[in-house]
Amino acid sequence: MKKDRRAQHELNYLKKLLPKLKHQAAQTKSGKLWHLESVVRKKLKDLRTLSGLGLGDYRGLYDGYVELLGEVSERLLEHYNKTNKTEYKFEEIVPGNFKSYLNSGIISVLVTNHIPKIVAEQFSRLLPENPKDFYPEARKIKRRFFLHLGDTNTGKTYNALQRLKQSGNGLYLAPLRILALENFERLNSEGVRCNLLTGEEEIRVDGASHSSCTVEKADIDRLYEVAIIDEVQLLADLQRGDAWTRAILGLRCPEIHLCGALSAKEQLIRMIGDCGDELEIREYSRLVPLKVERRNVRPDDVQKGDALVAFSKRRVLELSRYFGERGITNSVIYGDLPPEVRRMQYSAFVSGENQILISTDAIGMGVNLPIRRIVFTDIKKFDGEEVRFLSSQEVKQIAGRAGRIGIYEVGYVACMDEDISFIEDMLRTQDDEIEKAVVGPGEAILDIGILPLKEKLALWSTREEALNYYRKKDVRDYILILDSLKPYKLPEALEWKLMSLPFDVNSEELLEQFITYVEEIFVLKRDRLSRPTLNSFGLSEYEEYYQKVNLYYSFSKALNLDFDEEWVYEERKQISSDINNLL
Repeated sequence: MKKDRRAQHELNYLKKLLPKLKHQAAQTKSGKLWHLESVVRKKLKDLRTLSGLGLGDYRGLYDGYVELLGEVSERLLEHYNKTNKTEYKFEEIVPGNFKSYLNSGIISVLVTNHIPKIVAEQFSRLLPENPKDFYPEARKIKRRFFLHLGDTNTGKTYNALQRLKQSGNGLYLAPLRILALENFERLNSEGVRCNLLTGEEEIRVDGASHSSCTVEKADIDRLYEVAIIDEVQLLADLQRGDAWTRAILGLRCPEIHLCGALSAKEQLIRMIGDCGDELEIREYSRLVPLKVERRNVRPDDVQKGDALVAFSKRRVLELSRYFGERGITNSVIYGDLPPEVRRMQYSAFVSGENQILISTDAIGMGVNLPIRRIVFTDIKKFDGEEVRFLSSQEVKQIAGRAGRIGIYEVGYVACMDEDISFIEDMLRTQDDEIEKAVVGPGEAILDIGILPLKEKLALWSTREEALNYYRKKDVRDYILILDSLKPYKLPEALEWKLMSLPFDVNSEELLEQFITYVEEIFVLKRDRLSRPTLNSFGLSEYEEYYQKVNLYYSFSKALNLDFDEEWVYEERKQISSDINNLL
């Protein structure tokens, strides 16, 4: 009996409270109704507890609280829509989610139930499960692929280029700007008019029907007669591999030559077969044999034509200084060097002006040099995540640079301080086959509404690929840029352009310059960017300044801003000369 009186008292209290809460709701601004919504939901739970006790007009009171909750929730949703520029409707969110709505409120249901459901539907509708279906125009063309696969320095790219030169309209895609530049110059010197298109420059040649580009610059909307995609095994690279996958799946070209390592063979067969295209495989072997030297190379044993390979810029410069102090002139190559400086260093080695070459594993890709012997100074490298032993493919890629037909008819491989048996084992080991190609999100993600681009990318990256021979690109760099852009509330199409700019987002100096440029254009409303400046004159500062000039160029290009292109080219030439002199 006492329990029934307490329940009746509670019910009477809830009747008196309802008009007070309605009055409070009318006086409270929309953005501050969170607490009131929580109070009303709690009272509804109390009413449900009392509902089975037969204490009078429970139903009418319950409906009154539901009506009040709806009014409060609709105003909260209206405020959310205004703040986030969205158009969600109360009547579309609550049905089917009523229990969750009572437990956690309208915004919680929106974010945890309704939005994910809509996004999943849009992902399914706008992003095909099979990456080849992103490129319907390429699917209309009957394409034939020629796979030039094998060891380093075996003539794969050379043979493909002979076919490219015979075409009336062709494309060469390189992994590095220096390779795009090398083949641009080669084609033009042999009478094939060719443009150069990279993230750092555009050189248009009058009457050119061919283009030499970095792979990210591939124009998949244009028709070509013949195309070459070089170092195709890089389709497995988590940061850049999507550019190779995009080119393979999306080029509108009846004859495509793929050059790279044999480890990519089965993956390429799967992708090409899935596209319904034809293929022909040509496997290459070395014409110049490799000979492993059993005895470790001491510093005094280094000879003209040797290339010493280290795995950090610091170690390369230490070795360069050591041999320079002993009168052994040397060229140096590492990842931070501008392409123009690499060419100067290569030229000094090729001409004999410098006796030896000291390089990171950047030597393993691209330019063929007259190297007598490759000397590994280490057998481990830091790959951005951990220090690990070299893979068999990396060892072969580097060691394969030894030997040159007509100059060194045998290529030698040795170690300086490490056990040569590891190198021997890696040279004999069959490389692990590439099992997955990397795919990027594609601009279709911009057509998906509801969520900011950053959240869409994060969600995209967690969705498993329907085909088990594809995997998602690492989008952490994109997320970092989008985080830095958040305060400026830019349209997604602009965010997409800016996040795709080619610069090292992990460099604080470059990221700071990037944000400065964003503020100059979108906050200060300037019509052009300020030029970067060089404030100190050490090697690292020059290299960083070169990258700042590149960012000035690529940012201006991406947004079609007016800028001094001639200054960019002249400044890069001067910086490169200064860096070369320092080396």
